[in-house]
Amino acid sequence: FRGMLGDVEEPTAPYGLLDVWGEGRGIGEARLPVAADLGARLRRRARALGVSAASLFHLAWAQVLARLSDRADVVFGTLLFGRMQGGEGVDRVMGPFINTLPVRIGVGEEAVEAAVRRTHALLAELLRHEHASLALAQRCSGVAAPAPLFTSLLNYRYSGVTRQQAGQPGERRSIRAEELTNYPVVLSVDDLGEEFSLAAHVAAPAEAERVCRMMHMALERLVEALELSPGRAAGSIDVLPEAERRQVVEEWNRTRRAYPHGVCIHELFETQVRRRPDAAALVWDEVELTYAQLDARANRLAHHLRGLGVGPETRVGVLLERGVDLIVSLLATLKAGGCYVPLDPGYPAERLRMMLDDSGVRVLVARGGLAFAAESGGLAIVHLDEAATALAAEPVESPRSGATAENLAYIVYTSGSTGRPKGVMVAHRHVVQLAVETDYVRFAPGDRVAQASNASFDALTFEAWGALMNGATLVGIPRDVLLSPPALREMLREERITTLYQTTALLNQLSREQPDVFSTLREVLFGGQAADAASVRRLLKAGKPQRLLHMYGPTETTAWCSYEDVEHVAEDALTVSVGRATGNQRIYLLDSALNPAPVGVPGEAYVGGDGVVRGYLERPGLTAERFVPDPFAAEPGARMYRTGDRLRWKADGRLEFVGRVDEQVKIRGFRIEPGEIEATLTA
Repeated sequence: FRGMLGDVEEPTAPYGLLDVWGEGRGIGEARLPVAADLGARLRRRARALGVSAASLFHLAWAQVLARLSDRADVVFGTLLFGRMQGGEGVDRVMGPFINTLPVRIGVGEEAVEAAVRRTHALLAELLRHEHASLALAQRCSGVAAPAPLFTSLLNYRYSGVTRQQAGQPGERRSIRAEELTNYPVVLSVDDLGEEFSLAAHVAAPAEAERVCRMMHMALERLVEALELSPGRAAGSIDVLPEAERRQVVEEWNRTRRAYPHGVCIHELFETQVRRRPDAAALVWDEVELTYAQLDARANRLAHHLRGLGVGPETRVGVLLERGVDLIVSLLATLKAGGCYVPLDPGYPAERLRMMLDDSGVRVLVARGGLAFAAESGGLAIVHLDEAATALAAEPVESPRSGATAENLAYIVYTSGSTGRPKGVMVAHRHVVQLAVETDYVRFAPGDRVAQASNASFDALTFEAWGALMNGATLVGIPRDVLLSPPALREMLREERITTLYQTTALLNQLSREQPDVFSTLREVLFGGQAADAASVRRLLKAGKPQRLLHMYGPTETTAWCSYEDVEHVAEDALTVSVGRATGNQRIYLLDSALNPAPVGVPGEAYVGGDGVVRGYLERPGLTAERFVPDPFAAEPGARMYRTGDRLRWKADGRLEFVGRVDEQVKIRGFRIEPGEIEATLTA
């Protein structure tokens, strides 16, 4: 047994699935005949390979369990007849001799035909131990009782009687009987000589039929692979029934909605300027700018930038604290046709120099503290402290930017696993689809949107352009207010804020210290890292906003790609759903062979749709690795982004965050690659 089992991990499936499937009272039962044609093909392939039909069923069941447990190596129980080596006359002794023993089967990169032969040899070897006890197998496995060695069972039953013969006059009648077990998933296979039949007994009653259909699909795809491509990897075979595949790939990704195409961020802002020039656009401390005033200030700086050679795809560094100057400078860069690179003044000088050099910034807009920049040769610096006179002489009309919706709007840096941060390239159209005519939040004139995020955090994209492209007012929240729950509560009321984005970490803190802080708001969005269910539950009970939205998505999909309108968090919940894909985004949960994951089974999240950005700046290899062709999209040339996040579908079509496929972590919403820290330490 030690040689057959090796080191067995304590099993997790299907117990982990019962929560998602919806465990109910009693046992669900389902029956499904194996299609006659499929059964005949299966027997032909078994005979051609010199293996038993049972071998194919065992391998197919291993493939089903591998998909349901998100593993390539599974252990399950199999029933042995117990009479084959029982000695003379044992066939005439009444009573059951059956025994249950474990079998371990891998469904990884091994060729399908080789996997079938190995499974046959494994079952033949298991027969040598058919009278051994399961307790002995448990001791040999290294899995200490009472942890179960396996949680699912395959019962392969031989019978010489066909379904047609059973019940005919003068013929032996078959008696239907079921062995009841304590295992949460049991699949019985009836080998009727000419036909096969499947029967599933599952502790989640609604899932029994699904298990049968997955097994039938696994058999169909396994036989098809043996006939057409026996060298194909066993782990690449997709066992998902066609109806479930359509559901997770198509039905739950029907997110198409209309939004302005072919326009730039600043053009939509200028439309608002013409419609409501005297409406408040930006409020920060004692400063309030109307749309016309903000437009004029940005136009003067934009003309100045044009004079320095800024145009489409030109990178402009913006090194400013949050405030009026920051918003003016970002807008001016876009009006000049350029692409802004936000630089957080709180970053170390060495990191800022690296970002300037890596991004190819030609012009830097900043105030004070520029000693480090002098080391970057060829960099034109716009000192806002000193440029007031020059800017006052520039025209107040909008310059011709020359930019299109496909040109870059900004480049924002995220942590890099190789030690080098990477620049994410985001075009105008990506931002427009994020914040205009959205299906999760609708901005309108009169709305007051809080500006609470740092310039280097992509939530600023939603805050600033969500407000200014839709005619709302952007209201700055100072850092000291953000960190003081009572002061934040007071300011949100005084400024009549309607919409606020918070990182999950800050929301957790506010929930503990001032749980009613958001009670006057229309909507609060939060995200950036895994949510703490207890904190969200506390906030909902103490006085929630009209809407509390849990957002999910990496920078590479333009801030976020899914949302959950959180109305209730169960007392026993450990996490908060990340909901469904936002408009024009598609989320696929895939295994290593890019097969869709079944409902309830974790898979790596790949995001397709209009929010997928251009790629990484000057990193073609990394871009090709993370931005891959979308095989599910209707439009030619579509790509999807490989997030590295593990999610799973819940039965109602909502998504649940599970973890990472790598070691990336989140700190206050910022992505941190441990590899970057390791590279610094080893240097």
